Amino acid sequence: MPPPEKFRIALIQTSCALDPNQNLAKTEWKIREAAAGGAQIVCLQELFRSQYFCREENHDLFALAESIPGPTTHTLGKLARELKIVIIASLFERRSAGLYHNTVAVLGTDGEIAGIYRKMHIPDDPLYYEKFYFTPGDLGFLNFDTPFGRIGTLICWDQWYPEGARLSSLGGANILFYPTAIGWHPSEKAQYGAAQLDAWQTIQRSHAIANGIYVAAANRVGYEGPPGHGIEFWGSSFVADPFGQVIAQASADQEEILFAECDPARQEEVRQHWPFLRDRRIDAYAPIVNRWLGK
Repeated sequence: MPPPEKFRIALIQTSCALDPNQNLAKTEWKIREAAAGGAQIVCLQELFRSQYFCREENHDLFALAESIPGPTTHTLGKLARELKIVIIASLFERRSAGLYHNTVAVLGTDGEIAGIYRKMHIPDDPLYYEKFYFTPGDLGFLNFDTPFGRIGTLICWDQWYPEGARLSSLGGANILFYPTAIGWHPSEKAQYGAAQLDAWQTIQRSHAIANGIYVAAANRVGYEGPPGHGIEFWGSSFVADPFGQVIAQASADQEEILFAECDPARQEEVRQHWPFLRDRRIDAYAPIVNRWLGK
């Protein structure tokens, strides 16, 4: 059976205002622009409806959460149906009283929720206090069938873990999407900034190579927080092909819609010539489920 046809994606990279409704309205227009540019799958950045609230531990900020289905999925679902596209949206999900997740909703071309993925790896670092807000995901690493291809949707901190990329790839995805919110601490940028950005891209390119799969990361831009104690988001959204070559790259500081064409035939070609999946020693990997193998 021949591989599926080529499909066109768009990553929306923007800054975020304090008003969630303003962010949603801007994102709606960006999605329309992306569709007008031929995008069939549009991926939004992590927690696009608000500024990155995890910079602080503040109980009042739980008010930003919403149910899924809910107001945002209803709005984006109507847009997906109108434009006949797939939308990947990262949301602050209120699952129940006291139970919250960082969740991707996949809106299909019919406007319905094709499925959700809840972020599995939750960081807890200065200015990234996500464990205060989010319960770790409990759905596993999922893929979703769309009219344009089978997609995997992971979220930000997940991008540093080869296990998540591998499991999603083994589920038959053509591309892994990573909605993201990552940037520099002002005090660290001069000394470590270039290395941090390079590591971020390198680890995701390595997922593409190891799994023979497209990888797309959509990040935000702009400075959020008080002077000297916030985050400068580094943008640089990008798409890598199944051999890790960067085929599209956004700037570090500008709002952009980044387009890329993905060809499943390229995935087939790379996996034939670099058969990493064929040569895996699945009989020898059981110890990987341990936290640590030393004493």
